[in-house]
Amino acid sequence: MEAPVRNAETTTPERGGNARRVRIAIIGAGFSGIGAAIRLKQTGIDDFVLLERFDDLGGTWHANHYPGLCCDVPSHVYSFSFELNPHWERGFAPGAEIKEYIRDCAEKHGVTERIRYGAEVLEAAWDASAARWGIHTSAGDFEAQFLISGAGALSDPSSPDLPGLERFQGTTFHSRDWNHDHDLTGERVAVIGTGASSIQFVPRIQPRVERLDLYQRTAPWVIPRLDHQITGPEHFLLRWIPFAPRIVRAVLYWLLETRVVGFRRPPLMKVAEWTARWHLKRQVKDPELRRKLLPDYTIGCKRILISDDYYPSLEQPNVEVVTSGIGEVSEHSIVDRDGVEREIDTIIFGTGFHVTDPPIARRIRGGDGRTLAEHWGQSIQAYLGTTVAGYPNLFFLTGPNTGLGHNSMVFMIESQLNLVIECLKEMDRRDADTVEVREEIERAYNEELQRQLEGTVWTASHCQSWYLDDTGRNTTLWPTYSYSFRRRTRRFEPENYLLGNGTPG
Repeated sequence: MEAPVRNAETTTPERGGNARRVRIAIIGAGFSGIGAAIRLKQTGIDDFVLLERFDDLGGTWHANHYPGLCCDVPSHVYSFSFELNPHWERGFAPGAEIKEYIRDCAEKHGVTERIRYGAEVLEAAWDASAARWGIHTSAGDFEAQFLISGAGALSDPSSPDLPGLERFQGTTFHSRDWNHDHDLTGERVAVIGTGASSIQFVPRIQPRVERLDLYQRTAPWVIPRLDHQITGPEHFLLRWIPFAPRIVRAVLYWLLETRVVGFRRPPLMKVAEWTARWHLKRQVKDPELRRKLLPDYTIGCKRILISDDYYPSLEQPNVEVVTSGIGEVSEHSIVDRDGVEREIDTIIFGTGFHVTDPPIARRIRGGDGRTLAEHWGQSIQAYLGTTVAGYPNLFFLTGPNTGLGHNSMVFMIESQLNLVIECLKEMDRRDADTVEVREEIERAYNEELQRQLEGTVWTASHCQSWYLDDTGRNTTLWPTYSYSFRRRTRRFEPENYLLGNGTPG
């Protein structure tokens, strides 16, 4: 068990007011933040707070609430290993059900009372003299020995700067900020972007609108979802047969894990490409539309999307797929680069999120006063996606190069939590106050990562994707099997860190 909590709640002056003092502050109450809180409690650490900027928990699954929101990883692996759920309604859970699963986990483990809603972190600065983080939020100030960032990558929307957009007199919103009060029935709607969000909400709004213009810059590869309603007999077996949910989870995990082989050896992606081509040909009969929807890059270079209803929705008579690009936006229309003007009432952006330039990095300052964004420059990086040299007592969950193109991110989150918990235990054993990764260890690790990424489908195919930053480096994805990441994070290795007063560990 972890040593007892070492500091009771006290108050100290901060920014002209009182700062609540805790041992650990966690940013975000999504999968990462709630997972961190549960693991801390399981370890015996009870002195922590979760700082959540929204008015409810759920993270990505609260921030996003557009029609058709659904996970693209099977439900039974998109869950905590310590809280398997035999009650999933579908093979691929909808967003609302995932959010309720996170809530159930938080309530069962007694961490909901530790959440401060409406507490957006505006700045977190490391005070080297006090060996603590000073955290300024929209709901008050905090001091913490440790800061854990669970700020996810898919919650800060990115929208293009379209010429003339400020003149548009209709309604505009990003898919993350879906305007449920705005009735799209009978409207002329322009959807910008054809990524993972768009292919989910387009089929839901298409039957309601008068016309839907889908502006596609790059066609995505789409494979069948093969979703299904989990039946009563299946639920019975999952609930009453010992270890059934764990067996199902293990089978699905290893099936998904095999997909890494193709990502690491692009020629093997021909099988996946054949499946996607067959899916397109089977669902789209119009040869001209099929030509527009056929990608011209190696499958897997960009995110592979899964859907059974996206292609059929595009064949409907009230839909036009526009591939000529956007020239400008006027008061009531969009003019494409071929000069064709299309009148519209609403613009919906399905243009993704800030992934390689996380906004939270602009709000975290190290002891030298520089923000993490300034420290990183154009390429984010960390050691095991978790710690950054020069930023003591800071841990990232779903940090740089921890993303997966083939399996469940919850597996990666739990792997990082193993590392964080082992680090805290080792610090207590050594009576250490601070920890940070050695700069040379972080550098060597990231050089190794980039070598492993060479020759993979994400780098060898020379296509632009949100996996790559402005320098062309893949700072998003883990380059190989997820179980190898689990193996590397199973133990905390003190020799790779500076502990205590900065002397070698």
